[in-house]
Amino acid sequence: MDVDPALVEMMGAVFAEYRDAHPPPKTVERNAELWRRLDELGLVRLTGAEESGGSGAGWFEASELLAAAARNAVRIPLAEHDLLACWLLDEITMPVDAAARTVCVLDDDGTARGVPWAAGSDRVVVVWRDGDTHRVADVDTGELEITPGANLIGEPRDTVVADVTALGGVPVAADLLEQLRLKAALTRAIQVCAVLDEIVLSSIDHASSRIQFGRPLSRFQAVQHLIADAAAEAALARAATEAALMTAVGSDWASTNLRFRVATARSCVGHACSVVVRNAHQIHGAIGTTYEHRLHEFTRAALAWRSEFGSVRYWDEQVSAATMAADADMWALITD
Repeated sequence: MDVDPALVEMMGAVFAEYRDAHPPPKTVERNAELWRRLDELGLVRLTGAEESGGSGAGWFEASELLAAAARNAVRIPLAEHDLLACWLLDEITMPVDAAARTVCVLDDDGTARGVPWAAGSDRVVVVWRDGDTHRVADVDTGELEITPGANLIGEPRDTVVADVTALGGVPVAADLLEQLRLKAALTRAIQVCAVLDEIVLSSIDHASSRIQFGRPLSRFQAVQHLIADAAAEAALARAATEAALMTAVGSDWASTNLRFRVATARSCVGHACSVVVRNAHQIHGAIGTTYEHRLHEFTRAALAWRSEFGSVRYWDEQVSAATMAADADMWALITD
C-alpha cells in the first residue's frame, strides 16, 4: 500500500498529541474539538470527492487514518462518517453537508441495535427493506428514537427506532448494500489489526524491561513462546486484512472473491484476538489488569471490535460456505 509517509506521520502526530492531552474517559463521546481539528486538516471526509468537500483520498489513506487513531486509543467515528455514511450518500447522489453522520440498517420491525455513535451524531443514514428492495434516507437524529448504549470500551452503540413510513428515502441497489456490509466489516478488521500490533509491542517492551529472578522476562523461554505466538497471530491477521483491502481497492469493490477475502480477514482477526489478548495479559501479569496501565485500552478494544459488523462465528461460517460451495474453485478464491 503506497501512502505518502508525511501524511502517515501527520496522522499519527495529531492523534498522539490529542491522546497525551486527554486521558481516556470512561464514557466516550465524539469530541467536538478533535472533530474540528480533523476537519480543518481534511481528515473527516478524507475519501470524499473534492468537488463535494472531501479530500479525494482513497482507502489506503483511510486505513492509515483508522490505524493511527486506534494505535493512540482515540475513539472517534471516522469510519462510520466518511467510509460508510457519506460514501453511501455520495453513491446515491444525495447531498452531503458538514453534519456528523453514522449509518444503520433497520430490522423488519424498524429497529437497529448496536448502532455506532448514533446518539452523538447530527444525522443517521438509515437503510431499510421495502418489499424486494431497500431504501435509504438521511435522517436528522431528532426524528429518530435513540436509546443510548455502549460497547466494552464505552463507545456509543445505540438502539435506533424509526417509522419508515415517514422517511421516504430513495431506492438503493443490492450491490451497494453488499458493499456497505463489506466496508463496515473491513473497517473493524483494520482497527483491530492496529491494536493487536500495539499489544504485541507493549508485551515485548514489558518483557524486555521487567526483571524477574535476576533477569528480564524476555529471557524466559515460556515468555518468548507467548510473545512469538502473539506476534504470529497478529501478523496473520494483518496479512489477511491487507489482502482483502488490496483486493477491494484493486477491483473497485467488485471482485468475485472479495466477500471470501473479507470473511477470511475477519475470521483471522477474530481468532487472533483470543491468542494475543490472552498472551499479553499473561506476560504483563497484575500490572496489565490495572486502569493506569494502557494495555486495557487495546485489549478491550480488540475484543469489542472483533464482534461488530458480524461476529467471529458469522465470519467463520462465511469462509466455510465459500470453500464448501459445490462450484468453489479454492485456488481462484485464494489467488485471484
